[in-house]
Amino acid sequence: MKNVLFVTTYSGMGGGETLTLNLMSAMDRSRYALHLITPAPGLFPQKAAEIGVKVHHVPYRGTSTFFVPRLWALLPITRALRAFLIAHNIEAVISDYHTLPFVVPAAESIPIPVIWNAMGWWFPIYPWQRPFFESRVSRILAITQAVKDKLIGEPPRLNPDRIEVIIPGVDIDYFKPGVDGSAVRQRLGIGADVPLVGMAARFQVHKGHETFLEAARQVAAVIPEARFVVSGDNTGSFKIPKDEAYKQFILDTARTDPILRSHVTYLGFYPDVREVIAASDVMVCSSNFESLLMVALESMSMGRPIVSTAVGGPSETVIEGVTGNLVPPRNGKALADKIVALLRDPEKRRAMGEAGRSHVVEHFSSTRYAARIGSILDEANGSAPHPQG
Repeated sequence: MKNVLFVTTYSGMGGGETLTLNLMSAMDRSRYALHLITPAPGLFPQKAAEIGVKVHHVPYRGTSTFFVPRLWALLPITRALRAFLIAHNIEAVISDYHTLPFVVPAAESIPIPVIWNAMGWWFPIYPWQRPFFESRVSRILAITQAVKDKLIGEPPRLNPDRIEVIIPGVDIDYFKPGVDGSAVRQRLGIGADVPLVGMAARFQVHKGHETFLEAARQVAAVIPEARFVVSGDNTGSFKIPKDEAYKQFILDTARTDPILRSHVTYLGFYPDVREVIAASDVMVCSSNFESLLMVALESMSMGRPIVSTAVGGPSETVIEGVTGNLVPPRNGKALADKIVALLRDPEKRRAMGEAGRSHVVEHFSSTRYAARIGSILDEANGSAPHPQG
């Protein structure tokens, strides 16, 4: 059995943590013993422990983007990680960006491979870091082509051949049609026949909450009985001051607008997003950019059509006109038009839902994703980096 370590600075639950949990759940436990390091307790390590992952807390602070590899390797956390790798006989590491400058030199000295599963587009690669990413990180995976393109940049900062695209998956047996969403409708005080539009997202500027509210106003103008529900909050390591300020702006906007006040409900953190998806007739993503958008995959897997901005990940997973609709970002009218069309056409919603379910089952299941990651782990063990002098 191979000991595999996941290491991340994040302890809260976001899209990246959700896809990591999906991966962990689907990995063959007869072949892999899974470990997770986070700097502190939180919902993510808690949920990982619940599925049998061995959770460890090693206090450290994640790197800044301008890190200098040889200097950062001298920090005490590198020695602590090396000791951990040896003590637990770790044979491969899957790391987030913020731990790479520490875990790569720790692993090189053993040596064992380190795989960077790149989930975000916002990481600059400076000239002095190129050798680190070109030759010292064993494998670089990107969760979508959009993430790969952003990391490479223009002009290219990295050799495109260094980055492989593997789109993650969802648990199709967990996110499936037939989940009961009545609890959400009861909380909103609406019946099963009231048109309901759902959104699940943390409060970050790039999530485009204001575009969602603009669309809600326009939909309510032509379908006054329609309601809107938003789940998600900034918790744990995601509770950042600028995001909290944005959250307050959005909540104040919804509360003070006479139309939005009576049509839009914010649930905050909701423990089971499946109930929100099941309760909704249409799921919406209004983001300005998305690396992947797990809720699009989850919604399609549950047989719900999605209306999303055509940004990053959704453009690679949602089939326009078949499993949902794609519209330009920051365009509330375009979003509203597609929502209205679907709310007025139950047959179209049903057809899109069925197509979405089939699409996810065929291409985006977590078991399929785990099998591919497993093969990469096996390949990477034969090409661990040599220690650096």
